[in-house]
Amino acid sequence: MPDENADVDPPRPASFAPSSASIPETLAEAPAETEDPNRPKRVLGFRDLVLFYVVTGISLRWIATAAAAGPSSIVIWIGAWLCFYVPLALSVLELSSRYPSEGGLYVWSKRAFGDFSGFMSAWTYWTSNLPYFPAVLYFAASNILFMRQSAWEHLSNNATFYIVFSLLTLGAATLMNIVGLDVGKWLNNVGALAMWIPVGIVNALGLIAWHRYGSATSFTVHSMRPGTHFDDIIFWSVLTYAFSGCETASFMGEEIKNPRRSIPFALMFGGVTVAFCYIVGTAAILLALPSSEVSSLQGLVQAISKTASRVGFPGVLPVAAFLIALSNISAAGAYLAAVARLPFVAGIDRFLPPAFGKLHPRWKTPWVALLTQFFLGALFIFLGQAGTSVKGAYNVLVSLGVIVNFIPYMYLFAAMIKLQREPAGPDVIRVPGGATVAKLVATVGLVTTGLTIVVSLIPQPDEPNKPLALLKIVGGTAALVLLGVCIYVAGKRRAVREKAVPEKLA
Repeated sequence: MPDENADVDPPRPASFAPSSASIPETLAEAPAETEDPNRPKRVLGFRDLVLFYVVTGISLRWIATAAAAGPSSIVIWIGAWLCFYVPLALSVLELSSRYPSEGGLYVWSKRAFGDFSGFMSAWTYWTSNLPYFPAVLYFAASNILFMRQSAWEHLSNNATFYIVFSLLTLGAATLMNIVGLDVGKWLNNVGALAMWIPVGIVNALGLIAWHRYGSATSFTVHSMRPGTHFDDIIFWSVLTYAFSGCETASFMGEEIKNPRRSIPFALMFGGVTVAFCYIVGTAAILLALPSSEVSSLQGLVQAISKTASRVGFPGVLPVAAFLIALSNISAAGAYLAAVARLPFVAGIDRFLPPAFGKLHPRWKTPWVALLTQFFLGALFIFLGQAGTSVKGAYNVLVSLGVIVNFIPYMYLFAAMIKLQREPAGPDVIRVPGGATVAKLVATVGLVTTGLTIVVSLIPQPDEPNKPLALLKIVGGTAALVLLGVCIYVAGKRRAVREKAVPEKLA
């Protein structure tokens, strides 16, 4: 296990260029003793990083979604882990050890394909979290209702409740991260620990119910065989999306103690934990409940509620409901912190207004990016709800999040292939088998990512207004991409003008 207090990688001298300067040329290469206003604090130790991977890598809502599809989802979990998570984790391990700089994905894409690709990979990843925040907070809100099920049940289809809850929790997470990552990380750490308890509860209750009453689900070769209908393939993309997130910590490379040593160990531990929780949690729910009785929006706490009543432990429900909600609020806060580093480094490069590239003078956090993301996330909370039910809004937000979130993975896997041409130093953690195997692994991830994007365009079968849902998904994706192109072009012109002024004065 790496030592959190060991010396960091030796810095290399460089100047903080005012425009068109890559992050390795600025933050990563500036002397550690330099008191620069744009240098973030190194506050994430190995323990913090492990808990960060847990809270961002596991979303309890996907356990419910998988259980609602029946026992075949267990096989799909395994396939998604092998075809997406393993290639992603191996690519992140190598790329983050090659270039352990602030910005992660932004740096890798830019180094492989140039400024435009670097900006667009960061832009799409950043904006993908706009629909992510309301989706995960909707799930948290639905679980809060189970703390006082009889008194609050009438709010389960109340759009106002979901909107207000999402705005308040998103605002609180934003404020904590503006005050500092050393403060915001405690929300992440508590959320990661809170996530384990509900998983343990549902596993224990499932085993007790199975022991007393037998399995509520038939686990046979036939029932576990994944369906091949179009609706089934759409479902595959959702479970693939559930394995995303292991790249986020690398966005904060300048804020991690010993990133070259901490990230690989934490990532490997996180990968095993994520797969275990998803597969075992899904199986435990199906032991307690038939898939027909599981809701994708409230499934995990619903399973705990029904199973606890059957085995005589109803008092566990309010505690589990609170912890599930807390873990999802913490996940929103963790993503909020990580992805804010992408517009920060783009602001340093002048592709976004310079204010994005400045840290708060007291707390050393990218406060402009964090506030901007809060206001845009609030907008998506209202847009996702417009013209549909609570469940319909949730499904639209999930589909839009999958598509926009997977575009930067295309860049990541392509960069992994392209950067195999560059020599690897002694500190680089290579994919076993060298460049040939690395390219093969990245290709598997690239193909899986492309297929996931395509099938995510199709609305859910039970969506009451499919044309409107499709319009939201396609239109929202296109709008975000086109807006990014326009911002990049404007930023490039601004950088050229700023460079021309000193030359004229000279």
